[in-house]
Amino acid sequence: MEIEYLGYAAGILTTFAFLPQAFRMIRTRQARDVSMTWAVSMTAGIFLWLCYGFAKQSIPMISANSITLLLLLVILFVKLRLQGNSGTGKQ
Repeated sequence: MEIEYLGYAAGILTTFAFLPQAFRMIRTRQARDVSMTWAVSMTAGIFLWLCYGFAKQSIPMISANSITLLLLLVILFVKLRLQGNSGTGKQ
């Protein structure tokens, strides 16, 4: 049971690491410094970690990766939306 606390701690730290980036992109409406390759591969990787968490029935993995996936989808959505704007140029 104590090892679960390690999983929760890791999940909280890695999940909340994405909050500043997501908030900054929304606030500044700029995404040029975010690599599309990074955003897509990270989203796919977190989705796979989430699937693995479900397979292992690990609550820390499921909860952390669910929230991280949501944040990455926001980042990816903003990146794609800003790329499509003609006034922002290529990002």
